[in-house]
Amino acid sequence: MTEHLKKPEWLKIRLGDNEHFADTRRIVEANHLHTICSSGRCPNQGECWSRGTATFMIAGDICTRSCRFCNTKSGRPLPLDNSEPLHVAESVRTMKLKYAVITSVDRDDLQDLGAAHWVKTIEEIRRLNPDTKIEVLIPDFQGREEFLDMIIEAKPDVIGHNMETVRRLTPEVRSAAHYETSLAVLKHIAESGITAKTGIMVGLGETVSEVEELMDDVRKASVSVLTIGQYLQPSRQNYPVKEYVTPEQFNSYKITALQKGFTKVESAPLVRSSYHAER
Repeated sequence: MTEHLKKPEWLKIRLGDNEHFADTRRIVEANHLHTICSSGRCPNQGECWSRGTATFMIAGDICTRSCRFCNTKSGRPLPLDNSEPLHVAESVRTMKLKYAVITSVDRDDLQDLGAAHWVKTIEEIRRLNPDTKIEVLIPDFQGREEFLDMIIEAKPDVIGHNMETVRRLTPEVRSAAHYETSLAVLKHIAESGITAKTGIMVGLGETVSEVEELMDDVRKASVSVLTIGQYLQPSRQNYPVKEYVTPEQFNSYKITALQKGFTKVESAPLVRSSYHAER
């Protein structure tokens, strides 16, 4: 039986309870939207919703994959909601967002893996919010460049795809994704000229040298933005936390990443892919 590690003081959080938090929750619920804030049990939900921001999750809330780190429901998804792109765009407008972040579940059940739905969402946000910058956090689309190119041609401002963990742990932690496929996806994004971004979790049992190897790999793929955060086990059924990485080690990772050539690095225990993305 895996020993359950006690959460250190620097990871204690408080849920937001101000007016902006309530307004954001009302907008999300009224438009029947899904957010990774809720489904992923993000530790920053209180802070972000209190600032009137949220990361929208499109293509439903049921994923065709079952990664051991993730708390999003897995199984057979429902058909796509064709009104979702408009509802997301209207919510961005209602919330007066200057920077919108969109992610999705994996839709390996669809012929185009959900690419057209992604494009429609980006187009609707642009149509109703011409001054809003758009960051998308996409799945790997099984590495198929024709679907990646659909997203690229929609011209979001930033395209992210998360490596999630180091090479050695990828088969154990990610259900259908491959380390080399994710690197190829990031390289294809970067070669398009759009800012490429990736994120990883630590505390899964990786070593410092393995994290630094990953940094080298994604820099070779011309990725310029990196986020590093502590893995927090969403439930007892998910992959266990092996270590709570200290704030000092996170700072060391940031220094190393900047030295390796990343232009933007967020590295701290509560950092997630979309945390302070507008910065």
